[in-house]
Amino acid sequence: MPTPASETGRRAAVLGSPIAHSLSPVLHRAAYAELGLDDWTYDRFEVDEAGLPGFVGELDGTWAGLSLTMPLKRAIIPLLDEITGTAAAVEAVNTVVLREDGRRVGDNTDIPGMVAALGEQGVEKVESAAVLGAGATASSALAALARICAGPVTAYVRSEARAEEMRGWGERLGVDVRTAEWERAAEAFDAPLVIATTPAGTTNALATAVPDRVGALFDVLYDPWPTPLAAAWADRGGKVVGGLDLLVHQAVLQVEQMTGVPEAPLAAMRAAGERALAAR
Repeated sequence: MPTPASETGRRAAVLGSPIAHSLSPVLHRAAYAELGLDDWTYDRFEVDEAGLPGFVGELDGTWAGLSLTMPLKRAIIPLLDEITGTAAAVEAVNTVVLREDGRRVGDNTDIPGMVAALGEQGVEKVESAAVLGAGATASSALAALARICAGPVTAYVRSEARAEEMRGWGERLGVDVRTAEWERAAEAFDAPLVIATTPAGTTNALATAVPDRVGALFDVLYDPWPTPLAAAWADRGGKVVGGLDLLVHQAVLQVEQMTGVPEAPLAAMRAAGERALAAR
């Protein structure tokens, strides 16, 4: 449960289970240091779905915001007063801003974070795309693609049930989603943009199938990095966007929403994240 803070300090934290691996404290604390927010603190708490209502219920006026990771992104929604259209589109909240009037507002910064991370590498519009996987991150990827992809998106999945889910998300998000069996995943590499949303190790066997000419790869993993797929992609001269890029860009948006600063220090946050990963 949250512990009392000083009368003047503001608090924020990341909640989830497991949470010990989270880089969020490193990123947010780096932002506070760069911005001179010496009375702000950012912590991590191990909280599961059963413990979430009690934790949220004990938050006092010193709290400015929360970051949510698995398995809490959907569980938090009934505890909020309002969620943004972006969060509602994928039924997932990763950011809660605690307003001065006591209202709890949920948002999803993963989606604009993906768009920003891709844009930083010059990937702003594509004619088609491919998504590897069909979990929660894949739905956020589809929501991001709704903003930058003009044509169809092919999702490579392991079951018909997952295929139906992805097609359903496509209809909801206005994306032309087509599905294919996972065994055909190497065909994805012909697309101008490939987004890999699968757990660590899942795409390792595909690294040997990367062709000589490739477009852009967004691999949402960041530890260990690079993944074999990302390394093979970079060897072919393709653009590679990694999970740390996503983590930093979504955290930038969280810092701006929670603190009210117009521009969070992207470079300082990324450098802090890189140092933390190198030390692992």
